[in-house]
Amino acid sequence: MTDYNNYSNPLIERYSSREMCQLWGPQKKFSTWRRLWVALAESEHELGLPVSREQIEELKAHTDDIDFERAAQYEKDLRHDVMAHVHTYGDVCPLARPVIHLGATSCFVTDNTDAILLRDAMKLIRKRLVTVIDRLARFADEYKDMPCLAFTHLQSAQPTTVGKRACLWNYDLVMDLDDLEHRIATIKTLGNKGTTGTQASFLKLFDGDHAKVRQLEALLCRKIGFDAAFTVTGQTYPRKLDAQVLDVLAGIAASAHKFATDLRILAHRKEMEEPFEKHQIGSSAMAYKRNPMRSERICSLARFVLSLQSSPAMTLSTQWFERTLDDSANRRLVLPQAFLALDALLIIFQNIVEGLVVYPKVIEKNLAAELPFMATENILMAAVEKGGDRQDLHERIRVASQAAAAVVKQEGGNNDLIDRLKQDAAFADVDIDSELNPVRFVGRAPQQVTEFIEKEIEPIREKYADSFTEEAELRV
Repeated sequence: MTDYNNYSNPLIERYSSREMCQLWGPQKKFSTWRRLWVALAESEHELGLPVSREQIEELKAHTDDIDFERAAQYEKDLRHDVMAHVHTYGDVCPLARPVIHLGATSCFVTDNTDAILLRDAMKLIRKRLVTVIDRLARFADEYKDMPCLAFTHLQSAQPTTVGKRACLWNYDLVMDLDDLEHRIATIKTLGNKGTTGTQASFLKLFDGDHAKVRQLEALLCRKIGFDAAFTVTGQTYPRKLDAQVLDVLAGIAASAHKFATDLRILAHRKEMEEPFEKHQIGSSAMAYKRNPMRSERICSLARFVLSLQSSPAMTLSTQWFERTLDDSANRRLVLPQAFLALDALLIIFQNIVEGLVVYPKVIEKNLAAELPFMATENILMAAVEKGGDRQDLHERIRVASQAAAAVVKQEGGNNDLIDRLKQDAAFADVDIDSELNPVRFVGRAPQQVTEFIEKEIEPIREKYADSFTEEAELRV
């Protein structure tokens, strides 16, 4: 039953997927410890150490039936988590008890397990990320031809299209995917390095046979699914790995924050919105409101992930010589929660993209309000082609533009620049209305969307065709 008296982590209770929560849960962690002890025993047996097949089979039979209460009692008495689980495992494996953890130090199980969890968690993040990329590309393709006002400095600028803007959001994610794939492809594990990384204990077990020690590590790596271990380490794997992984996670979080912030601004302009359900309440007081709750939650979770980015770097910088233990409590918090938060963030991201609401009439209205100013250069050139004096025409447009701007800013009226130019005889021969077609101002935006999808998205779709997740459903 839920204990309502104690704090519960909202990442687990409210936001993250069950899959990610279980990946970082105690059962997964400690059963992985036991599988590492099995892999070590198997490797030692295969290389001739006195570890019997019967002992190995006994260990295999009890990899998942963990008595957590007994382990907690052992840890209370021993003040050592690894030895608590060695004893707990040994209690149900009396035959194998003498060979559990043979030659190893604590980081053999803790760090190799962390490397496995980091790799698996990155793969789950990749699955969510490629789904968002795919869905956002679909949206971009659907709206590639719809002109909209663009912004630089958050001020009105030359028009783009709704689909082209979506490609900007998506390209950040594609670059994040490149970084994530690199980390997954190149991740290494600790292997069996011993208390200070010298493998002295294993060299002792093999009577000074260096080749056997190397073989043991190679065997072990294959059994736990890694191509290689770090070539040299102290007692732990280099904490640089944690920092590199968090850099990738923070990069994805930053990209998501940018998307969600843009969408919040567009919602303010009433041009686009996140999904809003039939019975959803936007405000407890203001019943009419449609607050961008999901986009805001993305920003909130992204900020949390970004705040965690510095911890692994600081941990790395303070690992004196072969290691210190001040990394332990920090890593227990930072590594799982960074993945839990990003997992939750990407679920929301997918949910939003799959239900994005576009308001074409508002987009058209907002663009029309600014387009007269942007169209003046085209109108100027057209009038010159009809025989007008460029400098005289330029001055007429300047004066009319400032007068129209004053009406908008000082009187709160509509932009009447086009009416002013139509009434000016100097522009009588120019078809001003045709110069106001928004499509004439978006450049190659539609074509760029098509090219982006062909060059960047289709290879991702082909590579991860079987990895896309189902429609994202929010837990709260």
